[in-house]
Amino acid sequence: MQGKIIAFSAPSGAGKTTIVHRLLDRIPELSFSISACTRDKRGRTEANGKDYYFISVQEFQEKIRHDAFVEWEEVYEGAFYGTLKEEIERIWESGKHAVLDVDVKGGLSIKEFYKDRALAVFVKPPSLEILEERLRTRATDSAASISARLYKANFELTFEDRFDVTVINDDLDHATAQAEKLVRDFITAESAIL
Repeated sequence: MQGKIIAFSAPSGAGKTTIVHRLLDRIPELSFSISACTRDKRGRTEANGKDYYFISVQEFQEKIRHDAFVEWEEVYEGAFYGTLKEEIERIWESGKHAVLDVDVKGGLSIKEFYKDRALAVFVKPPSLEILEERLRTRATDSAASISARLYKANFELTFEDRFDVTVINDDLDHATAQAEKLVRDFITAESAIL
């Protein structure tokens, strides 16, 4: 089996992480690709090596210099996120397909790097107003952070047409079902010759 990669991208708060976790529960052929990041853990729920590889800015920059990332981005000033090449290889060596939860630029970079082995999925909120409501409801960000995320979301929405497919998350169950069908169809399709 040739491993494939499915990258879910969305503005912050659109629901991509929830959809990815539901797919991991439903599709045993998938394995979550853990991103590296320089931010602090959120609350007590996040764990190193499970949600992210939490590393210092210095470690992250060293890995950039050694070309260790498939994609990386300074998402906010001093907040780096990236996908390690060795993480994708680890998943493929285990006989699974990699599923990623990455920012919009990261999703496009993954598609560009892996071409036909990758499916780039854009998760879109029904509106910016609903996105703002979701960000406020999850209560993990300050008002200034929410404002910055909404500003960025407006920009990220302009990249939707560069993705392979869009899933509108107006109803989580429906969006998850749609994503599940897309992923199952993609991983069972014959791989293109690269």
